Amino acid sequence: MEAQLSRSAQRVQDALTALGLSCRVEERSESTRSAEEAAQVVGCDVGQIVKSLLFRGTVSGNPLFVLASGRNRVAEARLAEIAGEPIAKANAAFVREKTGFAIGGVAPLGHPEKLPTVIDEDLLQYQELWAAAGTPAALFRLTPQELSVITDGQIAAIRESA
Repeated sequence: MEAQLSRSAQRVQDALTALGLSCRVEERSESTRSAEEAAQVVGCDVGQIVKSLLFRGTVSGNPLFVLASGRNRVAEARLAEIAGEPIAKANAAFVREKTGFAIGGVAPLGHPEKLPTVIDEDLLQYQELWAAAGTPAALFRLTPQELSVITDGQIAAIRESA
């Protein structure tokens, strides 16, 4: 018998099911809050972890949802170009308001409203990705193609140069 998912993780599972995807949310006993922790828990490369980051336009206040490879730092100047205005990382209250999740468990779907989304092009090199599923210990496996379908995101080069 499958264990019952927490409320937030179940919301993500329901959103996946509603889209007709066969992805299964897993809740682990270990934390998957950081990309490094998640990669260690599932046994994959840190680059295969989808980091969910929310930014906010400093002029408009509009959200910009970013899905980045766990290996990459995001170039905020590049995001500002995409957004058409200066951006800043969103605070915890804004993240919860716009995504419905707390930082550390923000899933790429299941938000109260559709968010403009940018997908790190580096995620496309992997056959398999892992994304947060509503809590710091929940995640699910998916493909880059499924990530694009889930988010309808714009694929862009957003990695900060070394």
